[in-house]
Amino acid sequence: MSKTDLKIRLKIELPDGVRLGYGKIDLLRAIDREQSISAAARSMGMSYRRAWMLLEELNRSFASPVVETRMGGAGRGGASLTGTGMRIIAIYDDAQTRANEALADQLRKLADELAGDVSPPTEEGS
Repeated sequence: MSKTDLKIRLKIELPDGVRLGYGKIDLLRAIDREQSISAAARSMGMSYRRAWMLLEELNRSFASPVVETRMGGAGRGGASLTGTGMRIIAIYDDAQTRANEALADQLRKLADELAGDVSPPTEEGS
């Protein structure tokens, strides 16, 4: 990461200690892309169980579910985002953009304070 690559990674605290951050948003995006919880989890290097638990947490947190599932069989199962899920991504993206814009000057100032060459220490220099 270079000095100009500083990023803000937004995490929003929801009631009951639930956090909405880039990880859950990435999972929702993956479900939208893959149309499957298991395929989405695999694409992120996450277990199905972990993905399911995160989705259950989100579904409990919002007034209506963010993901709906379909049973397998002849009609093929799968999962898709609901309107709420799509709106949650849009709201999060807007908040992330606004945070980046609002803090751009501070990020530049912070970048100016970083060491010029931040490379991992060698065994000799450890």
